[in-house]
Parts: sequence; C-alpha cells; structure tokens
Amino acid sequence: MAADKDRLHSFLAEFFRYAFVGGTAFLIDYGILFLTQRYIFNGLGDTGVYIATALGFISGLVYNYILSVVYVFKSAAKDKKGRTVTAFFLFALIGVIGLVLTEAGMYAGYQLLHIHYLVVKIFVAAIVLIWNYAARKLLIFR
Repeated sequence: MAADKDRLHSFLAEFFRYAFVGGTAFLIDYGILFLTQRYIFNGLGDTGVYIATALGFISGLVYNYILSVVYVFKSAAKDKKGRTVTAFFLFALIGVIGLVLTEAGMYAGYQLLHIHYLVVKIFVAAIVLIWNYAARKLLIFR
C-alpha cells in the first residue's frame, strides 16, 4: 500500500514537472508562432500560419528535450537515460508525431472551424502534451 502511494506520488511529481516544462515549452512555441506569423510570414496567408506553427513547435521541442533529460525524468537523469542518439531520435520522432497532430488540429480548428489560430493552438497543445508525455515516458524514460 505504501509502495503504491509512493509510486503515485512519484508519478504525479514527474507529471507536474513535465507539465511545467511543457508549459514553458508551450510559451516558447506560442511566442515563436505569434512573432514569426506576424512579422515574418504574414504575407504568406494561411501557409504562413502553418510554417510559423512548425517553427514554434520545433523550438519548443528542443527546449523540452533538454529539460526532460536533466529535470523532468529524475531517474533517467541519474541513469543517463535519454542521452543517446537513439533516445534523441525517438524523442524527435515522438515530437514529429506531435507536430503532425498539432498541424492537423490547427487545420481543423483554424481552416475548417474558422477559430482564431492562437485560440486553436491552446487546445491543440493540451492534447499534444498528453501524447508527448505518455509516449516519451513509455518509450524513452521508463
């Protein structure tokens, strides 16, 4: 019973660290999306939104990887898990799937439902956060 409680506490602490890192990665992602769409890709119309979305996502991905290895997954940091080329490849592959989910969500919300792209991004990011955590936990940082 105590072991289950400790495991639950450990899981929740790790998930909250991931949510914090994911939240700050989201701010980087969102900021780059906003800035590049507004100041760099504005003249490209809808295509500019998707390019800016990808740039923001990639920036958040790199930030998230670094902090996941050193801060979020404590046991992985001690065991040096996640610091191999294979682990980074898996991390990036999960991120690419997250990017596809992000772009699909942006398309559905922005293009089909005509919701402002910055509003859509908030909802899409919440869904992708859960995907990213679960996949990375299971495949890289067990």
